[in-house]
Amino acid sequence: MSYSQAREGYRGRSVARYGRVGGGLQCVPFARENTGIELSGNAATWWDSAEGVYERGARPEVGSVLNFRANGRMRMGHVAVVTNVVGSRNIEIDHANWAGPGAGAGGISRNITVVDVSDRNDWSAVRVALGHSGDYGSIYPTYGFIYDRPDHGTMIANTGLRNAGPAPVLNAAPRDLRPASERYAASTAATEIEEVAEAGDEPQPRSRRHAVRHARTSTARPNVIHVRAHGTPATSHARRQRL
Repeated sequence: MSYSQAREGYRGRSVARYGRVGGGLQCVPFARENTGIELSGNAATWWDSAEGVYERGARPEVGSVLNFRANGRMRMGHVAVVTNVVGSRNIEIDHANWAGPGAGAGGISRNITVVDVSDRNDWSAVRVALGHSGDYGSIYPTYGFIYDRPDHGTMIANTGLRNAGPAPVLNAAPRDLRPASERYAASTAATEIEEVAEAGDEPQPRSRRHAVRHARTSTARPNVIHVRAHGTPATSHARRQRL
């Protein structure tokens, strides 16, 4: 099924069921009704509950459910329905009960942009647009996507997608809601990438080349004591430079 067909089918269910719903709607029944994925319980339990029943993975697909992990600000997790795949890091979602600009507790938010900010483009960390303001909220940890088809025992990797549009320029994240260990790992990876990027091929200034060459020479050469003809110890040139 193509993205356009899946999107049209999703829209048909959404309008028929929730076109006139007011406040008080939760994210779980909204996602369940609009995807055909029959899971129950809090959103934070959906990922484990889907094992052996529904296929899961890191590749966004229209009609799939993006499953948010529980965190300090969202203890029961969250689920959202993917309505459009813009690229490997950009999707649009419809979801319910997400407070913020252009939305409200118990209400429905439509065509909301979500950006993958994970290091490996595996959708383990995302930022959700604040309505249609152009700004994005905090970094939220996620499990990935649940698909409305049988589980075959393998995770779907995020491959085969081309970035159909430019990555948006994001505002600074108000908070990073990932566990501390994941935040540390991400910052370490970013540091390593920056250090590699700084090791370019541009020629070093002469003074710096001399300093580097001298440092290497002085480190490699042992301290050598020369003895003059008069029997007085003399420090070698390398030794005098180090002193």
